Amino acid sequence: MTTKLDAGIKNYADAKEAIEGSLKTLGLDHIDLMIIHSPQPWSNFGGDDRYFEGNAEAWCALEEAYQAGKLRAIGVSNFKQPDIDSLLANAPVKPMVNQILAHVGNTPFGLIDDLMSKDILVEAYSPVGHGKILDNAEMRGMAERYQVTVPQLAIRYVLQLGLIALPKTANPDHMRNNADVDFEISAADMETLKSAKPIKDYGDASVFPVYSGR
Repeated sequence: MTTKLDAGIKNYADAKEAIEGSLKTLGLDHIDLMIIHSPQPWSNFGGDDRYFEGNAEAWCALEEAYQAGKLRAIGVSNFKQPDIDSLLANAPVKPMVNQILAHVGNTPFGLIDDLMSKDILVEAYSPVGHGKILDNAEMRGMAERYQVTVPQLAIRYVLQLGLIALPKTANPDHMRNNADVDFEISAADMETLKSAKPIKDYGDASVFPVYSGR
């Protein structure tokens, strides 16, 4: 079970209350993983204020709950290198995971390398680019050569980068298909995928800050 601390919570008291509220709502005595949803409130996502102090307070509440056994693991989401470094400067417990937007056409290699150097797991959400990767003719051709679907190719790509893939679907058939990625993308094809053109329009998802960048 994974749950998130609302992006707007940037102080210790509210974070502690939210953790207890999540446990009560879920009817559990512990949660497997809880993460800070964003380093910035959604209303100011992409702004200059990185909320270092507020994130430190929220993280302190997560640390306490982790040390008390109420949370089995704690992490963050959408945190960039300065946000991670700010937490690490004072946190006794480092983030165990950072969930970031990463897929073919949008792979933040510098951030990924930095997180891996700090032994922080990287989870790639939306590895199929909110479905927009399906429109990529080059990927369709490559998928045909491997005799797999485009989503399988996209998921395999992030796995070969050493990331954890978090595809989103409520369709059981899609879930089974997404899990069937027992094949290897060649080094040459990986380089092609790494240099794929970025997705600039995520369609209806563009209203969300993580896709629009603002």
